[in-house]
Amino acid sequence: MMLDRTISPDFQTIKHIHIPAAQVYTFENGVPLYAINAGEQPVVKVEFSFNAGNWQEPQNGVSLFTVKMINEGTSKYSSAEISEYFDKFGAFTESGQGLDRANFVVYVLKKHLPAILPMVKELLEDAIFPEGELETFKNIQLQTLQVNAEKTSFMANKIFRKTIFGETHPYGNSLTEEAIATINQDAIKDFYQQYWVRKPFRIFLSGNIEDTDIQLFEEHFGKQPLEQTSVNQSGNTAINIKSENILIEKDGAMQSSIRIGKQMMTRQHPDFFTMLLLNEILGGYFGSRLMKNIREDKGFTYGISSNLALFSRAGYFVIGTDVKKEFTQKTIDEIHKEIGLLQTKLISESELETVKNYMAGSFAGSLNTPFDIADRYKVIFTENLSLDFYKNYIENIQKISNVMLLEAANKYLQIDSLSEVVVGGK
Repeated sequence: MMLDRTISPDFQTIKHIHIPAAQVYTFENGVPLYAINAGEQPVVKVEFSFNAGNWQEPQNGVSLFTVKMINEGTSKYSSAEISEYFDKFGAFTESGQGLDRANFVVYVLKKHLPAILPMVKELLEDAIFPEGELETFKNIQLQTLQVNAEKTSFMANKIFRKTIFGETHPYGNSLTEEAIATINQDAIKDFYQQYWVRKPFRIFLSGNIEDTDIQLFEEHFGKQPLEQTSVNQSGNTAINIKSENILIEKDGAMQSSIRIGKQMMTRQHPDFFTMLLLNEILGGYFGSRLMKNIREDKGFTYGISSNLALFSRAGYFVIGTDVKKEFTQKTIDEIHKEIGLLQTKLISESELETVKNYMAGSFAGSLNTPFDIADRYKVIFTENLSLDFYKNYIENIQKISNVMLLEAANKYLQIDSLSEVVVGGK
């Protein structure tokens, strides 16, 4: 029977997603390795995850400088020699730092793991952060900060986080010129020794994996004793920051950057999936209510969105857009109007079905590679979520009703509980 290409295939609603299970190995020194064995290509991604983010740093910026300079030299190798070594084996490295953790990542052909891992171990235990490279990096960061300070969007994001968390909270502070100036080699080395060198960490390994690969990691990272370190608990995670309205006039600015939101729950909260769906309806995708109203109908902006930013100890909800200054108040009024509609009128079943199907499709599309799957498991294991958290993702979304969404909008999105930051002018 020939396929009739004039007839569209039947629409299929995604009910369930199969996610390969992660194999968990715990080495004799307590280091866990999470292996996601998927894919056919002979390449692997290795991520070493340390509790060494903003939350742990005793000095603003030291976590960022540590992770970004870890490739700049060891006692045995210069920065150029390290780079040449990875290049020789076609390996690619990247390092990143966030509010909770820092990580070092390597992409490499599996056959080159025996050659690559000793160099990785060298970097994780014997980085020296040379003075010359430090000054160069400080100048780069300073110039980047000065350029960004002229952007209303950058300033709005920075002020918004400070407003909803507080200036001294690890989630609320930001890198400043003063912080960059005070960072020195000793501060970086101290942080590196306290939170990186032979301290507890996790390994996430994804790709085409065999037992011999696990044994290789155990040989290099699973036998040496680790030292426990106390976690900096100076931050206040209480969700009781008073809402504020802040206007920062910026001379010469042609547009205003608007940020409206508040502290919000983590993924562990029982209302998380309800808020995730509510956010999607309000401003989480291109067909959202905010986009239809403020972009398509009013033409105030090229884009507007709402987002749930999620971290280990807290999260936040934010609506963000950039508009011409003369449209600032009208845009804020329309945002309030859309929130009000969610609090007073049930979402139609057709809209609810559309958004649920969109979220299911987006979720399925985000799991195309073993590396994508590893990123999901990284969230599960670092935030102590249940192993079926993503396995039941679509089911948890599908069971949410429009009544539950209306209740959540009234519980979490009361206008007087939201902080408003405008940089540019009204």
